Amino acid sequence: MRKITILFILFSFGLSLYSEAQNYFWVAFKNKDNTKYSLSSPREYLSERAIQRREKQNIAIDSLDLPVNANYIDSVLTFGAQLVHSSKWLNGITVKTSIDTFKTSVQKISFVKEVLLSKPGHSSKSAFNKFNEPETGNKDPIDTSLYGESVYQTGLMNGQFIHNNGFNGQGMQIAVIDAGFYKANELAAFDSLWANNQIIGTKDFVNSNDDFYATHYHGMSVLSCMGGNIPGNLIGTARKASYWLLRTEDTSSEYPIEEDNWVAAAEFADSAGVDVINSSLGYYEFDESTLNHTYADMDGKTTRVTRGANIAFSRGILVVVAAGNERQKAWQHIIAPADGNNVLAVGATNKFGFDAPFTSLGPASDGDIKPNVAAVGWNTYLQLRDGNLGFASGTSFASPIMAGMATSFWQSMPNATAADVKRAIEMSASQYEKPDSILGFGIPDFKKAWTFLVNQIAEQNSSYTFWTVYPNPATNYFVLKRKSNSTQKNIKIEIYSIEGRLLRNWTKQDKSQITITNIDNLPRGILLVRIHSENFTQTIKLNKI
Repeated sequence: MRKITILFILFSFGLSLYSEAQNYFWVAFKNKDNTKYSLSSPREYLSERAIQRREKQNIAIDSLDLPVNANYIDSVLTFGAQLVHSSKWLNGITVKTSIDTFKTSVQKISFVKEVLLSKPGHSSKSAFNKFNEPETGNKDPIDTSLYGESVYQTGLMNGQFIHNNGFNGQGMQIAVIDAGFYKANELAAFDSLWANNQIIGTKDFVNSNDDFYATHYHGMSVLSCMGGNIPGNLIGTARKASYWLLRTEDTSSEYPIEEDNWVAAAEFADSAGVDVINSSLGYYEFDESTLNHTYADMDGKTTRVTRGANIAFSRGILVVVAAGNERQKAWQHIIAPADGNNVLAVGATNKFGFDAPFTSLGPASDGDIKPNVAAVGWNTYLQLRDGNLGFASGTSFASPIMAGMATSFWQSMPNATAADVKRAIEMSASQYEKPDSILGFGIPDFKKAWTFLVNQIAEQNSSYTFWTVYPNPATNYFVLKRKSNSTQKNIKIEIYSIEGRLLRNWTKQDKSQITITNIDNLPRGILLVRIHSENFTQTIKLNKI
């Protein structure tokens, strides 16, 4: 049993007392009136990278971004509580207190909306372990000698098309919200992450006094599915991305406070400017049954963790989560936040694409397709806690495989939004025309997703472009003409077939006009011309005759 013993606490209203246990409460506020922060000064509470992510996706900074009113927080704390987290998105705070009358007193405050128990003071070690998971045709060529045993994890989704074109997540940031990262600072799978400064930082939302790399192993194994890099053995789906490691799960018990931790971590990740969140966590059953969620709560918008996940997506973050391992249990269904309206929930298959017997069933209780997609989560090859590489199973591992692949894919499409990326992944999947409650839209094909998205962006660019092309149709040459001033030194020009095959590429000095000659041998029909520079990417359709 985890218990905090308080010798004495002197509160502002003069009460001293002795207590062996503290209750944790969620306190929600009705508004953010009289906050000292302003929508016109977002740099006071958001990083530059977070602001740029919003600007790139045309997302307005709004009241959800404003921090919680500090006066409201101070008022609640005067009733004998200590602040644990605050949530600007849900406009509330998590506190701990040993005062028996705390809930009754605080819910009478005029600006308080609700007070809910998050974790009782008499909590004991959890009777169940959510991480006790089951043990262990038309694709581009893949280098099996490079990927080793992990080859199917990329190959099943045709993710090698993205990797083979040089996209492994460079310049992208992923927040891993999980239970712990045991020895992630020592194990060989992560050597390149440390050598290349790809671990941006860590934060513990459970207990900041714990030894961060001596906690649970689950998040470490999850990280290896994305960032692992041992050529010939294990290649993660985003091995060159950068990572925030965020611990939110207290594995000694199971209570809604972990949902509060999750939301706090997601807000931190947003403020730091991450592009993608992966979370192989989920909630429905707690150590105190009166706090349990119902299937009706899995409606995409009810639980606190799901609301937080939806808001993260609305800030321009792609949120990828595990669907759950409940199919063979009485519950059977997906778990929160996999039910989220805007969440990419991932079910599990084996390396051949057959559904895992444990993968949670959809749909969401409001009828939405869940899970959204699926990836290898049944006998996934990854870093184990004993220091060896080996196989383990669970949607916990299907989720990061998908999140890493989505990150590398998004890197190849820097002008896309999180919504664009999510939609392209779903539309490329094997069951898109006939989704079911086991694998949702099915297994994505990232080559198809690339083709879909590059065509979509080309259509969007047609109304205004940095570059135009003529003649179009073209025979043996074409000219790129820049419509705006530029300070770029060089640009990269690539020509793809409509199916996504790279045909030709050049690096040219940036000029107002660039002529590309000797294209006689290119196939006739619609081709895609992509122009890359440091600050933008544009795709133009060219009719080759």
